[in-house]
Parts: sequence; structure tokens; C-alpha cells
Amino acid sequence: MADALDGQVIVIIGGTTGLGFSGAAACLRAGAKVVVVGRNPENASDAQQVLGSSAYAFSGDATDPQTSVRAIQLAVEKFDGFHSLYHVAGGSGRRMGDGPLHEITDQGWDYTLQLNLTSLFNSNRAAASYFMQHKQPGCVLNMGSVLGYSPSSRFFASHTYAACKSAIIGMTKAAASYYAPHDIRFNVIAPALVETPMSARAQSDELIQQFVKTKQPLAGGRMGLAEDLDSAVVFFLSQSSRYVTGQVLAVDGGWTVSEGQIPEGA
Repeated sequence: MADALDGQVIVIIGGTTGLGFSGAAACLRAGAKVVVVGRNPENASDAQQVLGSSAYAFSGDATDPQTSVRAIQLAVEKFDGFHSLYHVAGGSGRRMGDGPLHEITDQGWDYTLQLNLTSLFNSNRAAASYFMQHKQPGCVLNMGSVLGYSPSSRFFASHTYAACKSAIIGMTKAAASYYAPHDIRFNVIAPALVETPMSARAQSDELIQQFVKTKQPLAGGRMGLAEDLDSAVVFFLSQSSRYVTGQVLAVDGGWTVSEGQIPEGA
């Protein structure tokens, strides 16, 4: 897949750390140019240094509608085109009041929706608008989660987050249907628990780690790694998937086909 993305210019919203950064590096190895966006200026600076001259990194808030518009403009200015969007930005709203339905605060609901769903709406709208305006085919890949359709109530009862990830699937499929005649493709990649800064709570919880061994039994029952998603990302953003749209691919270590055993004392 070394040349799978030759000539492609890809915007990655949430691309300066974690899953997005790993995906950006994979896209570069496959021959693409990338524009990556993240909230933290320091992370953007670090990403620029590591990714090199075939990338452009900047800091911006994905919940601001102009951030994705600006990212696409920069892709055109810096690399003479824009072909695909990969939206990764999102995260947990637990500390702001997300949780089980009867415990969700208004602040937790609003914050989590903005972070996970509004940010993705902003980027997807910007990409679709560009492709339609320029009458060109394009590709959008959205980051979902197995929690959008395969809940785990004991350890991962964040119901606003689950609602967002479920809505991402619905919007992606609706967009895939509408834009297919224009050769604009929309797909979702849905990981389970992956080692990223967002999953720090789960990584440090011994009971959750015991549960993961039975819920994600592949590769010895470990948590996922960012690079476990990279080949799927390159596939969806490349012409190898030119006849694929409206699909949800779980890269989940077996989460959705495994019962998972609650440890004693949990």
C-alpha cells in the first residue's frame, strides 16, 4: 500500500495526536499530502515537526464551523487540491457530566454533543460543499465507536457519547446515499477500546483491563493500538474502496462478537 494514496490531499480533523496522528503518518507513507488540525497549539507544532514537509499542521477548534473550511482552504493553498476528509476529533464528556441517562447534566449533554457530533457535522458539511461546488468526486471517513451500536453498561455508560456515535452512523449513511450519484463516498470506522489519551481512565483501571481481555480477545486480549486502524484508514481513503460507501467497519479486537466477562468485585 506504499503508493495507494499517491497524488491525494487529505484533511484530518483531530490529526495531531492519537488515532488521527497515526492515520496521518500512515497516509503520508502511502504517498498522500495531509493537513492535520488539533485543538492544542503545542501538539500541532509537534505534529508538524514529526510529519515533515508533506504535511501542514495547525491548531483549531473543530466545533467552530470555520476550522474545517480553513483546513480545506489550506489543503488547496499548500498542496494544490483536496480529495478526502478523515474526521477523528471527539472525546469523552464524562468529566463535564455525561454518564447514564438519569445522571446526565445539561452541561454534559451539550458539551459532548458539540465535541463529537457538531464538530463532525462541521467538517462533513465543509467537505461536501467543496466537492459539490467543484463538481469533483471525494471521500469522507468518519470516526465512530462500537459504543454507538454495541453498548457496555458496566464500564462505559456514557449515553450522550453513545448517542453521538450512533448519530454519526445515521448521518454518514444518509450522506452516502444522497451523494453517491456524485461519486462522493462516506464511510465510518468504528474502533473499540484503543490506547489513546482519551482512554487513560480505562488504561489505569485493573477491572476494565480484565474485562477487555474477554471483550476484545484478539491479539491476546489487549487494548487496541492506534496503528491497528491505519490500514483500514488508508483503504477507505484510497481508490481501493472506490466502490464502497455507506459502510461501518468495526476494528474492535472482537468486541462486537464477544460477550465479555465482568470481573468479580466489579
